Amino acid sequence: MSTAAPASDAVGLSQGRADGYSSAWAALAFPAVFIVIGALVIPVLVMVLLSFVDRSGSISLDNYRLLISDPSLPTVIGTTVSIAFWCTLLCVLLGTPVAYLLSELPQKIAGLLLIAVLLPFWTSLLVRTYAMLLLLQRRGLVNQTLQSIGLTAEPLQLAHNVIGTVIAMTQIMLPYFILPLYVSFRRIDRGMMNAAAGLGATPIRVFWTITLPQARSGLLAGGFLVFVLCFGFYVTPAILGGGRVIMMAQAINTYLGLYPNWGAAGALATVLFLCTLLTLGFMRLCMVYLTRKRTTSRA
Repeated sequence: MSTAAPASDAVGLSQGRADGYSSAWAALAFPAVFIVIGALVIPVLVMVLLSFVDRSGSISLDNYRLLISDPSLPTVIGTTVSIAFWCTLLCVLLGTPVAYLLSELPQKIAGLLLIAVLLPFWTSLLVRTYAMLLLLQRRGLVNQTLQSIGLTAEPLQLAHNVIGTVIAMTQIMLPYFILPLYVSFRRIDRGMMNAAAGLGATPIRVFWTITLPQARSGLLAGGFLVFVLCFGFYVTPAILGGGRVIMMAQAINTYLGLYPNWGAAGALATVLFLCTLLTLGFMRLCMVYLTRKRTTSRA
């Protein structure tokens, strides 16, 4: 009886401390949760509610019927998805070697080069977009260089079209892809790579069979992050597209500018929001599948 009482007191004391820690963490997290609810959750709910309100103020599905009857909507959605896909593909092709090179360099040198990767974040998006326009226009630096070295006889049409939009958006989104992939490459066990090289595997085979499979989580995270963020681009397609490339964000602005219809704009924004949620859900399923596969292979 004398030993049971102290044990129960110790359990109660530890439980009280755990409850105290939980209360403290909840109190510390409350301001952040309040900001998220006020800045994200409530505006999204208002947007969804507006999509079900017609011009007369009554609840209806007229805004969604307007979207379905709009002949330009499939083209807008197709343009948005295709540009997001090509930007993601180019980020994978261009960013993977950069992330791998950074992971193989010493920490100090890699840190300095990471500053160069992060440097575009410190520059305004509008400034970077106009800089890309100056580079890609008919009399820009790119066309002048290609003509001076004899690769092209006439200036290439690299601006005011889908090509210029994809190039500019890829340049903007590259850091978002490089950073998570770089972290994944850094976490790879170098012992497995050295063992494979010691058994006679070439560097390319080591990369494809050892390095890249272990970095799939970072590859998927960076790819889906770029793909989702491309859905909401407005400034870059508006400038580099020259009015010929219309994405969903521009269509939303059209509904608000030319036709002051908040309900239709809310309906299109809701469709864009659902597309983002579906993409994130698919990414989650992929990550869970990779985690289970990795656990099974280790077992």
